Amino acid sequence: MFKFRTLAPLAKGLLGLAASFALTSAAEAARTPNFVLIFMDDQGYQDVGVFGSKTIKTPNLDNMAKEGMKFTDFYSLAPVCSPSRAGLMTGCYPPRVGITGVLFPRHNIGLNPEETTIAEILKTKGYATAAVGKWHIGHLPKFLPTNHGFDSYFGIPYSNDMDGVKGKDRNLDRAWIERDISPWNVPLLRNTKEIERPVNQNTIIERYTQEAQQFIHSNKDKPFFLYMPHTMPHIPLFVSDKFYTKDPKKAYIRTIEEIDYSIGQVLKTLRETGVDDNTVVIFTSDNGPWHLKLRHHGGSALPLRGAKFSTWEGGMRVPTIMRWPGKIPAGSVCSEVAAACDILPTFAKLAKAELPKRKIDGKNIWRLMSGKKDAKSPHKQFYYYRGAGLRAVRSGDWKLHIGGGNKKQQKEGIKPTLTLYNLADDIGETTDVAAANQKIVQRLYKRALAFDKSLKADARPAGEVKTAG
Repeated sequence: MFKFRTLAPLAKGLLGLAASFALTSAAEAARTPNFVLIFMDDQGYQDVGVFGSKTIKTPNLDNMAKEGMKFTDFYSLAPVCSPSRAGLMTGCYPPRVGITGVLFPRHNIGLNPEETTIAEILKTKGYATAAVGKWHIGHLPKFLPTNHGFDSYFGIPYSNDMDGVKGKDRNLDRAWIERDISPWNVPLLRNTKEIERPVNQNTIIERYTQEAQQFIHSNKDKPFFLYMPHTMPHIPLFVSDKFYTKDPKKAYIRTIEEIDYSIGQVLKTLRETGVDDNTVVIFTSDNGPWHLKLRHHGGSALPLRGAKFSTWEGGMRVPTIMRWPGKIPAGSVCSEVAAACDILPTFAKLAKAELPKRKIDGKNIWRLMSGKKDAKSPHKQFYYYRGAGLRAVRSGDWKLHIGGGNKKQQKEGIKPTLTLYNLADDIGETTDVAAANQKIVQRLYKRALAFDKSLKADARPAGEVKTAG
């Protein structure tokens, strides 16, 4: 009798404990994943070890690819900063949301608050959200991250070469050697408040990393979204003491290597906080590298043609790696076409959230990411915009470039130049095969014109702050 009375509470306790474990396991299984989105600024296609770099050491990114998936045909949405970021945040081609050019401190426009961002989508499912780094889709309070679904913001609101100081020597080699930030009077913001000007860019990568780590620690017990758009390797280039060398010819190399170290620290924090297995991490870039005239301050897009500012592959095809242990196949490679606009609908799918009510261009690419057998790109065509102009279209391996054709030329009856490349045979876009493939040329051109007309008929305006007078 004694034993029975003693064991009964024990059995009840064990049953309760088992039930608790079952509930915990069910809750963990039901919990949607965390998201970490690392967005580089002007990093070239080749500037990662697993994408072919022989000079830049990126052990953390290389290991991320080993543990996840490398995307060889992933595209930014513009060959310059602001439009590519607007497209990323909204899942749209930039002209659809009215951001088609680079924004400067003099501008009074930005991403319209009526647009729905990735952060706002995830907030509907209780996500904690933070943006750490370069925003560049509106520097006025109305357009900053905290008015676009982010709980907090820490970073530089636009490019780190803006707000130049009149009369200051902005020689990049000299600035690197002397570690002189003074020619660039850019601010550092905490939410909407300016906390430092000029920001000490020598320590900014390090401080971004610490901010990201703190956010992960603070939110490890709830779903979170960390958007980490690095300020560099946009020029001017700066690094912390640990990565500094007096040789300016190594400026770009050391900058990428410090950011790779930063990524390693973020991944380490995910492991230390126990959330690594339930976190999707994506690494990609806003556009291609600066032109070669910048010598050692710019990167490489080889074997692609072109660089930043262009709609050749080197301007918009960007190095991309995705990792989610146990969900994204380790050591895998995806060569299907995907783009930055696909991140919003994919995150929405994984978070079990609804898509924006307004039309978007992105597609859910989870089948590609998860390595489903015979998974194909959801894009029958991908369109390359420069400014408001449609400059190229890709369908499968075929890419049609549309040269000229502006309003003045159209009035004068000048037809655009159409050149065709087979990217499977000619990744460097060296040989125009339009003459031998006129049916393909006309088919792609017709589709491009129809899409552009449709997009612009449905285009929405950028946000604007009215100025006095």
